[in-house]
Amino acid sequence: MPVEIITISTEDAEQRLDRWFKRRYPGITQGRLQKMLRSGDIRIDGKRVKEAGTRLIAGQEVRVPPLGDSAFKKNEVFKLSAKISPEDTKALIDSIIYKDQHVLVIDKPAGLAVQGGSGTAHHLDMMLGALKLDTDERPRLVHRLDKDTSGVLVLARTRKAATFLGNAFQTKDVRKVYWAVVVGVPAKPEGKIDLPLSKKQSGSSGNEKVWVDEYEGKKAITLYRTIEAAGKSAAWVEMEPITGRTHQLRVHMLALGTPILGDGKYGGQDAFLGGAEIAKKLHLHARAISFPNPGGGNTVVMANLPPHMKETWEYFGFYEDAAGDPFSRDI
Repeated sequence: MPVEIITISTEDAEQRLDRWFKRRYPGITQGRLQKMLRSGDIRIDGKRVKEAGTRLIAGQEVRVPPLGDSAFKKNEVFKLSAKISPEDTKALIDSIIYKDQHVLVIDKPAGLAVQGGSGTAHHLDMMLGALKLDTDERPRLVHRLDKDTSGVLVLARTRKAATFLGNAFQTKDVRKVYWAVVVGVPAKPEGKIDLPLSKKQSGSSGNEKVWVDEYEGKKAITLYRTIEAAGKSAAWVEMEPITGRTHQLRVHMLALGTPILGDGKYGGQDAFLGGAEIAKKLHLHARAISFPNPGGGNTVVMANLPPHMKETWEYFGFYEDAAGDPFSRDI
């Protein structure tokens, strides 16, 4: 395995270096990581890194020395992956909506966390071994979706493809379109939301939330358009994030005064429609993605609505074909 130079994606930004490293190379122990830091084998933008807890910034380049095959095998992630139930394995394989020798795209169900965390023992990352299929390599995450967001999720099938896609996600060459139902109807039928965002601790629980922060926030831009409305009570909105901040779409739609249906975390009770026969789940779906393929050309993949959103479309009488081409607008 040669030296790798890996560009930090927006999805991986703000992580601690050691946590990012162990997710990517789960066989690496903390002791070995510290030794590589002391020797200067691991560098960021060509400079030595002293602290394993250094926070990563999108666009930085991390130098990873040759690690050997053990870096991908000896870790609890792989112990857990061996325990995947037949039902989970079948569900993952059935979720594949695009496959070639470089890339898998799955339709992630709402409620499945992409990566582990405090109190999250069951997540996609621990089950990726079930998606090796006809290869010897375990697929790699190159971007993420929130636990309660459904839809298109791209996986790299090789290390080379992961590096290529990681770099591509830093550019406008990758485009993502989301569908949501919001409570209320945006005052303007379409537009650009340009509001900087910050993460802050929320209350005594210590949970992190994202807020609009005009002074210290990071740039966050979302394009949106209203496709159909159900009177004044709800609307079907299509969104394209130009930046990739955590919970960007949820906070931006809240800032318009139209929280995403079912988003109690940000919208509170205002995110629910009393009396409506609608699932009390987040109505946010990664509908489509367009990305340069490591094998050449451009790939576009779309995911059908999840069951709870399909029922909501039927309830309001929304017509799916009304959306048209998801990438018709210029950015």
